[in-house]
Amino acid sequence: MISIIDYDAGNIKSVEKAILHLGQEAVITRDRDVILSSEKVILPGVGSFGDAMSKLRDYGLINVIYDVAEKGIPFLGICLGLQLLFESSEESPGVSGLGLLKGKILRIPDQEGLKIPHMGWNNLKIKEGATLFRGIEENPYVYFVHSYYLKAEDEKDVAATTTYSTLIHASVEHENIFACQFHPEKSSDTGLKILNNFISL
Repeated sequence: MISIIDYDAGNIKSVEKAILHLGQEAVITRDRDVILSSEKVILPGVGSFGDAMSKLRDYGLINVIYDVAEKGIPFLGICLGLQLLFESSEESPGVSGLGLLKGKILRIPDQEGLKIPHMGWNNLKIKEGATLFRGIEENPYVYFVHSYYLKAEDEKDVAATTTYSTLIHASVEHENIFACQFHPEKSSDTGLKILNNFISL
């Protein structure tokens, strides 16, 4: 069973729908015991970094996420769920992230002709051997919606990048922790393949 962490963030149902489409059992939950007994855990989300950290704290989910990481349960952050794994975000100065991975979330720099938020399809440059992208063609297109982007401290964690005004670390992999800034659940067959690679771990 796959637990999808419920902390009142947007876009959770579409992730559940994609998992069910792949023939897997999924549950949207904030129950500690259910999450820690799951085969896989997903932290999706759309919204503000500060609000999300506040809700994770209010629901007692921060320590649950730390326990998931410590137990080695495969964990996938999506969009805001990727950003929360890191130390801080320019969106919410003074708010600490989960700090499971080293790096900062920065605002996408303004550039003439480019709209922010970055919304739409962009292609990825995939690092050779990246687990989530097994069997996926080079330079696949995936769907993004974000105004802030990851700059990871450790290049070894970066599984895929894209360019939109700046170089964006679009996916990371570190031990049992995986994350995508883009939305695999909205990225057609490529996105379903990425989710299936996660499910198959």
